[in-house]
Amino acid sequence: MGCATCTNKVGGTPKGCRSNGSCVTLGCNARTTYNWLNNIDQITNNKNKIVEITFKNGRKQFCRNESELSIYSGDTVVVDCSLGYDLGIVTLTGELVQHQMQRKNKTKFNKDQLKIKRKATEEDLSIWNSSRVNEEYFTSRSREMVLEQSLKMKISDVEAQGDGKKATFYYTAENRVDFRDLIKLMSKEFNIKVEMKQIGSRQESSMLGGIGSCGRELCCSSWMTDFRSVTTSAARYQQLSLNPQKLSGQCGKLKCCLNYELNQYVEKLNDFPSNKKKLYSKSEKAFHIKTDVFRELMWYNVSSENKGGGIVCFKTDAVKEIQALNDAGKKPFSFSELTTNVEAPIKEPEYSNVVGQDDLKRFDKSFSKPKNRKKTFKKKTAKK
Repeated sequence: MGCATCTNKVGGTPKGCRSNGSCVTLGCNARTTYNWLNNIDQITNNKNKIVEITFKNGRKQFCRNESELSIYSGDTVVVDCSLGYDLGIVTLTGELVQHQMQRKNKTKFNKDQLKIKRKATEEDLSIWNSSRVNEEYFTSRSREMVLEQSLKMKISDVEAQGDGKKATFYYTAENRVDFRDLIKLMSKEFNIKVEMKQIGSRQESSMLGGIGSCGRELCCSSWMTDFRSVTTSAARYQQLSLNPQKLSGQCGKLKCCLNYELNQYVEKLNDFPSNKKKLYSKSEKAFHIKTDVFRELMWYNVSSENKGGGIVCFKTDAVKEIQALNDAGKKPFSFSELTTNVEAPIKEPEYSNVVGQDDLKRFDKSFSKPKNRKKTFKKKTAKK
């Protein structure tokens, strides 16, 4: 959960990594935060009664500190819940909480906000750790019970409450599932209160984590907190092939990274001429095929009355010029005057023996065997 050396000093300030409670490492560094206003927050900490707390799987909530406890980032606190209490780690305090709430459109005073009861003691931490150990058993056993009930759902993860009296089971399903009998069986076997929450495929991948096709950790499990919808139009704007195997992530949906550079592509394509218009000359007609946004080139399939069809490349200025002539009722004599040749001559690389070694096939030489080996052996023995 946190650094093992992050114990508190006599004054209540965390020690260990010497960051004065500014950083919080959640084991796998998922959605880590850094309090850049740490020095200011220490002065105005008691005035701000709202604190951001992180629970399992990076789930964050804003809680009220009505008792005005001296809380710093990295402290483990006890939070009141509807049934019992839960434990979480403080990630943000002070003025940064107000900016975070404005960014997420959260009101300052909300009735649904949880209340901080006290700081966690060693007894609370021991109960919390024991309940977290049971999560693996709850996950495996609940999946077996789902198969026994023949329900079309998948148990993704289990989050146990800090007091061990309640557990939240996260599941994914395509359609509505009647799991009332399943809840009764699980509550009897586990002897806890069971709560079921349905999540999407993107939320499931953020909980489980993994490595993407880029070779790095998944964005949804490392730093992303909100999931925006991704459509195939994002791939079309970036001139990507609509291959579902390349465009889909581990969750089975379109990759979230398709939206990262989409605004730049849309802004750049606004300066391009419309690709829906056909180009006309006196004897030719051209249809748009593809666009190169970086080099500002557009490819058209040209069909002629006298000759066969072919693919021609234009610059964006040439396309605008032809479209202006067509709108005015005029046609250029031929497209060949405005086309550009983008095929650069390919130069063969010059290789040199920079290492100073011989040919790599020097060990592949076949060694000839001596002929008439038996005769030479007999001659040597006869001489002796």
